[in-house]
Amino acid sequence: MTNNYKKEDLTKHIRNKIGFSNLYSKKIVEDLIFIFKDTIKTNNLNLKNIGSFKLISKKERVGRNPKTKENFKISSRRSISFKVSKNLINILNKHE
Repeated sequence: MTNNYKKEDLTKHIRNKIGFSNLYSKKIVEDLIFIFKDTIKTNNLNLKNIGSFKLISKKERVGRNPKTKENFKISSRRSISFKVSKNLINILNKHE
């Protein structure tokens, strides 16, 4: 089972947990996402005890359709890599 969080879910969680208004909670989530995007564009984003986001550049390469075996070019692009912190891994793997 997967939990896909949307912005609305985060807003609702902040509103219920802290007691802020829906509008203020939405503003917090929007600002956080903006800060994350802006920081990742310029350099790496390290969130202590959570993990780090890193912008990586992928080179152009040849791909293959497994069904038709036809080759095609995959263009170069930028992507985001996330590495989980050891502290978070230890917390998740802790057996109680």
